[in-house]
Amino acid sequence: MEKLGFGLMRLPLKDAGDSRSIDMDMFCAMVDRFIAQGFTYFDTAYMYHDYMSEIAMREALVRRYPRDAFTIADKLPTMFLKAEGDQERIFDEQLEKCGVDYFDYYLLHNLGVGHCKMVDRFDSFSFIARKKAEGLIKKTGFSFHDSPQLLDELLTAHPEIDFVQLQLNYLDWNDPEIRSRQCLEVAVKHRKPVVVMEPVKGGTLASVPAEAQALFKRACPDMSVSSWAIRFAASQPGVMLVLSGMSNMTQMTDNLSYMKNFCPMSQEELETLKEASAVIKNAIAIACTSCRYCVE
Repeated sequence: MEKLGFGLMRLPLKDAGDSRSIDMDMFCAMVDRFIAQGFTYFDTAYMYHDYMSEIAMREALVRRYPRDAFTIADKLPTMFLKAEGDQERIFDEQLEKCGVDYFDYYLLHNLGVGHCKMVDRFDSFSFIARKKAEGLIKKTGFSFHDSPQLLDELLTAHPEIDFVQLQLNYLDWNDPEIRSRQCLEVAVKHRKPVVVMEPVKGGTLASVPAEAQALFKRACPDMSVSSWAIRFAASQPGVMLVLSGMSNMTQMTDNLSYMKNFCPMSQEELETLKEASAVIKNAIAIACTSCRYCVE
């Protein structure tokens, strides 16, 4: 079973200062490589790349491959719901921008205390359930950035949800704010498959202090630094798939090298990771994933 998904939040750019300047030639080549290696899952969202990610995916993927060659995950932007009718309008717009007749996976985007108020106001869970009943969504879910307690409440109230998407990486595993481990345990308790986002923490875990790098290289000389983060996430119970926001072919080649025939982490590797994590935590001052949600 494939355990790697292509996250379309950080696509290759022609101009690093312009998130809309997607390098389509490179993106097409990356899509081709991804599919050729047997992977199918592509994750986008309404606002990624300043509203261009869905369109770019249509051009690089949907118009170049038969519909049964890939699966698409998209998201209802709960932060943009302002009036009755917004959900229907945005959903229809997304189908058109993506160039598809249905979504394989569709999520309520970025649920937390604040956005849950919008979801309640517009009855968004009922909206996506209706779209699923109409055949426009195959599986419903939500992405989540909040406490284990709220996650438990949501999954208790909405057992119809098929999966959840959680921020999970080894640096946040026992973080008192993000609580990756506890959130995963809640999802497992409710028997909901988990899609992992931010496994490399916005690139933070691809570039770690020299002391941590040395620990990794000593344990597995041929493995990249970022591979430790992605394999850690993919090794957790209940994890269906790990998203990687690949920005160039080098990153994709690296990810495919160890995810094509995925092997869960050994106990020895987990001990090395624990030691390296302590080194990294002592070296970084602020934990930012560069998702830019706070900017919006």
